[in-house]
Formats: sequence, C-alpha cells, structure tokens
Amino acid sequence: MFYGICNLSIIPVRLEASDTSEMTNQLLFGEHFIVLEKQKKWSKIKLHFDNHEGYIDNKQFVEISEENYTKLTNQDTIYSGEIIDFITSTSNELITIPLGSNLPFFENQKLNINSKYYNYEGKFLSGTKPKSDVIQIAYTFLNSPYLWGGKTPFGIDCSGFTQLVYKLCGYKLLRNANQQATQGEVLSFIEESEAGDLAFFDDDEGNINHVGIILNDYNIIHAHGKVRIDTLDHSGIFNTDLQKHTHKLRVIKKII
Repeated sequence: MFYGICNLSIIPVRLEASDTSEMTNQLLFGEHFIVLEKQKKWSKIKLHFDNHEGYIDNKQFVEISEENYTKLTNQDTIYSGEIIDFITSTSNELITIPLGSNLPFFENQKLNINSKYYNYEGKFLSGTKPKSDVIQIAYTFLNSPYLWGGKTPFGIDCSGFTQLVYKLCGYKLLRNANQQATQGEVLSFIEESEAGDLAFFDDDEGNINHVGIILNDYNIIHAHGKVRIDTLDHSGIFNTDLQKHTHKLRVIKKII
C-alpha cells in the first residue's frame, strides 16, 4: 500500500481519472492520504481527514512512508491561520498556502516533508476552540465565491465551508452535506439552536443538498453564489437580496 501527502498549495480531487472530470474536492498543502490505486498518470486516494475518495494527478503529490503516515495521523494537527501565507524551503523555494493548510511535524517555525524542511513564521491554529470561535472564523469567509468542490477562501462550496470552519476549531466534519447531516445531535426547533449549530436543507426529492452555520438572531451564514448571510426561519433560508426562500429546512444539528 502507498501513502502520500500534498506538497502544493491547492490541488483538485476529481471524480474520475481525467483532467476534464468533475472536481469533487480539493487537497490543501500538508494533507495526507492513502493511495488506493496508482495508474500511469492518476492515483485514486482516500483522504485521512474525512475518508473522501477521488483521483489526483501523480505530479501533484509526493509519496511518504507508512511510518510518516502513521506519525501524521497520530500527532495533533497544526493548521495555518491566515487567509493566504507562504512557506519557504531551505533552498529559498516559496510555496503559498491557503487558510487551513496542514503544517506537518511543525516545531520552532519549521515543518518537513520527507526530510525537506520549510520555514513558516505565520499565524497557526491547533487544538479545540470554543463554539464562539466557529462564528468568528466563519465570518472570515464572507464573500468568498462559490465553487463546487472548493475548500478555500478563493472558492468554496457549502459543505467545504462548514467542514473547513469546524476543522480550524478542532472538530471533524465529513465532506458532503448529506454526510455531515449524519453527525451530531438533532434539535427539534430553531429556538433550541445556538450560534455555531448546523442547519441542513433538502430538495424536492428529500435529498439533503445544502448546509449552513446558524448565527444569532435567526440568521445563517452559508455558501450560495458566495459566502453570505441570510435569514433563517421555520421554512428555510430567506434570501434578503432576492426576497424569497431559496432553501427548504430539513434538520438542525448540534455538533459542539
């Protein structure tokens, strides 16, 4: 079995082994994974963080040993804490990294991949944060454009948004909205919810297809066209620009 790690800032994870295939996810710098199947150009991977599977280009990652994979899995993860920052290698190569990138084996402003060392002097986040931090970090993404499969402030989808915000606070959510809806405790009414809880929405067939983070005063922050704030009521999301409901409420879940 092979193991790998993302050594670039952001790389696409695709549904099939093709550059033209749908992007279902992104890998950020420092994320590690199992290589399930290796072809000439593509590898099918399973991401450690959420078990999401997909195909990535073989030129966009490096292999790591099983020993390093296990060490990364067992250590406390440290994340970059700025919208955009950079690391520099000992040979003065510069790599930009987005918010929420992993910093493997980070200590004394240094990190390493396969004994290649990098310096990082920026803000970093680790450990579990209080629920109030969920809201604070969520606001960081306001006006980020919507991107199917996206997972950064430069393009993000609804479940990528909730997953990344919770990750930066030290909590694991699965990748897609319907998967995240299986986590946490069900709340019966909006009145029971707190800022930081998740609200899920479904389509006409009853399939959960959207998620957002509840704010105070019956508002919600979610990725729809962009990361935006709208009104939440018992029917769903009322879009303040369009002056109509855009999403039908299915369930509210308490994760923290």
